[in-house]
Amino acid sequence: MDYVRVEEEGGIAVLTVDRQDKLNALNPQVVEEIGQALLDLGNKEVRAIIVTGAGERAFVAGADIAAMSEMDPIEAKHFAETSNAAMALLDRSPIPTIAAVNGFALGGGCEIALACDIRVASENAVFGFPEVSLGIIPGMGGTQRLPRLIGPGLAKELILTGRRISAAGAKKIGLVNRVVPQGEALDAARSIASEIAGNGPLAVRHAKAAANKAQEVDLISGLDYESDQFALLFSTRDAKEGMKAFVEKREASFEGR
Repeated sequence: MDYVRVEEEGGIAVLTVDRQDKLNALNPQVVEEIGQALLDLGNKEVRAIIVTGAGERAFVAGADIAAMSEMDPIEAKHFAETSNAAMALLDRSPIPTIAAVNGFALGGGCEIALACDIRVASENAVFGFPEVSLGIIPGMGGTQRLPRLIGPGLAKELILTGRRISAAGAKKIGLVNRVVPQGEALDAARSIASEIAGNGPLAVRHAKAAANKAQEVDLISGLDYESDQFALLFSTRDAKEGMKAFVEKREASFEGR
């Protein structure tokens, strides 16, 4: 791959978008490489995925405007569909995903962060959706995920004004989970990933699925789904090991079975 690299250590994978001369901006090739990298990781025994951008200036500054300006409607539709397929691999992956946001996270960059389960931002991070100032709208899930995360009123204000907000502002409205000093976003994300990786991997995957279900169905249906997942885990070795370890006052040794 030319613009995406993946490093794995201790059950944690770090996916880095590396196109620093363009502030890690997204073009069709970058999006396809992100999607392929996520597909590859889905076939491996990783317990958490961190997504970040190379350098300190940008997480992903947005879509490559020069590339988009040459697209006709059919090409734009394909770009949006390919992008949304990649975002679905983050959002719907059974593996927990964490965005380590350093610098600019505008447009498509903010949408990548939104597709992750958890967002950690360095204090120099900047978020926003500038698409309306270009005569277009967000096309990678921003109009759908942002209202679900922070509520429709605040989401519409950000999307319709194209306003940029700081990391502190993003934390205040619930767009990011935590803000850390500049240069420490990746380390903070690794720390969270390590906490996740120390738990039962099957339990973590089913917990994510249940939490995602809450955004799709009514409360009663969600509770039924949760009960099913809860019961299903009692058929696993990990559940037996985890509860036995608790009773015996020792660390559990999970196998993912």
